[in-house]
Amino acid sequence: MSYRAQQRQAAPPNGPSQSQSHELTNLDANGSRSLESQSGFLAEVTSVQNSIGVFSANVTRIGALNSRALDALRGDDAAIKNELDGLTAETRALSNELRDRIKRLQAAVLPGVPEKREKEMRQNQVALVRTKFTEALQTYQKVEQDSRNKSQQRIARQYRIVKPEATQEEINEVIASGQDQVFMQALTSSTRYDQSRSAYNEVQARAQDLKKMEQTLGELAQLFSDMALLIEQQNETVAAIENTAIDVEKNAGEGLKQTEVAVGIARRLRQKRWICFIITLIVVIILAAVLAVELTKK
Repeated sequence: MSYRAQQRQAAPPNGPSQSQSHELTNLDANGSRSLESQSGFLAEVTSVQNSIGVFSANVTRIGALNSRALDALRGDDAAIKNELDGLTAETRALSNELRDRIKRLQAAVLPGVPEKREKEMRQNQVALVRTKFTEALQTYQKVEQDSRNKSQQRIARQYRIVKPEATQEEINEVIASGQDQVFMQALTSSTRYDQSRSAYNEVQARAQDLKKMEQTLGELAQLFSDMALLIEQQNETVAAIENTAIDVEKNAGEGLKQTEVAVGIARRLRQKRWICFIITLIVVIILAAVLAVELTKK
């Protein structure tokens, strides 16, 4: 089931249900789910996982449509290609949406989350959805690569129909450049016209498919790059927080040492004050005794 079809099926006819109303309370002013609370964060994680499931289902369908398009007879493949183009565009939009939502989830991992346990939970959840999405992208990449290889093999077979003695280098050049001079030359020969014309039409169709596949593979490569960047950014953020924690602990240790030194100094000062007080008291007693003796003599 495609992403749009799932949305249509999930939409209730008479307004939002009680559970959907509860979800709406987690939406911010822009219509996105608020990620500040733990419940809002987990709800978004679940929603992203569901969307990844839809993305994977679309990829499976795209692979099947690619195979059908290759096997379809000329004139019967228009409907298949229209469905394939629509599903590919829909999946492209969904992949970009998932990338942006995962970015939002990762950005909500640390800021404003005081509890270490909750931070670790959020980090683990983001790593989970990021891994699932990357695996889905890898599957999509393999589907497109397999379809591209089959299309290239089909072009090679059609080229050899027109020019059986063609070398692999010539075939690779035709695939890479889309040149059709050989077919046009073969069309001028009446003995091979029908066969060459059919091969030419087949190659034209496959060349258009290859361009679309190359575009999709380029977009997937960019998404892989975006996911790798997210991992790097998270590692840098975690490392910075760990370094800050180490610095805080170090500064706290230094502060404790300074406090202990200050306490020791204060203790020694108190001891010295008591010693001075005792010495002063002894001197006073001695002076009082001497004064008393002198007064007694008089």
